[in-house]
Amino acid sequence: MNHRAHPAPAETARVPAQTRSGETAREATGHVAATPAARGEHTHCESPIPQPRAAVQRASVRGQILDALRTALVSGELAPGEVYSAPALGERFGVSATPVREAMQQLALEGAVEVVPNRGFRVVERGARELAELAEVRALIEVPVMMRLARSVPAERWAALRPLAEESVRAAAMGCRATYAEADRAFHRAVLALAGNEQLVQIAEDLHRRAVPLRGGRADLMTDADEHAALLEALIAGELDAVRRLVAGHFAAAG
Repeated sequence: MNHRAHPAPAETARVPAQTRSGETAREATGHVAATPAARGEHTHCESPIPQPRAAVQRASVRGQILDALRTALVSGELAPGEVYSAPALGERFGVSATPVREAMQQLALEGAVEVVPNRGFRVVERGARELAELAEVRALIEVPVMMRLARSVPAERWAALRPLAEESVRAAAMGCRATYAEADRAFHRAVLALAGNEQLVQIAEDLHRRAVPLRGGRADLMTDADEHAALLEALIAGELDAVRRLVAGHFAAAG
């Protein structure tokens, strides 16, 4: 029987308020030696085992970095037009460049950043026209769905969404764009989920991420959040004309 030496625990990765207890930097950054099974090699006299724990943790850290980068983008901490390298961002978050690069590649697919060969990733600048176009596309998708749901979903199911609308108001009152963007996305996601179409929810969420403006103050956020509350009350009351007006105005303001 071959005896393998177990590596000594490494320093915990410094991902602010995100790295799980007990997770090591080697696990967090993915620098863990792969087992024969993980490499796809054949092993003898071994019972099937679950996916290695390190692989799960690497995916977890990549997701944590992705969330952190999204927050930095919406808050303006990563400035539009600026180029950032994966190694520099990795040092900033206390992890290797690998999970940062993978997260940035996902953000590139979402249209939030663009690849700059041999340099890193540039944060995309969205002008007023592009934001207006995204708002128009969102309206074309979401308004008909909301109007259909307004005619078919019972009042008690709409009432169950009140906590999400209230959370968006609280987030807006904080004045933090990143916090509000997540609360806003959660509200719209919950409304559209009532349609029972997961593809619709995913497409709408992707558009929402692209359409988040990087400017505007607390007053703008409060106006948007108040529209959520008013829309929900109209849906609960079954006031279709008010729903149509509020939904159309909500997306017009977003553009």
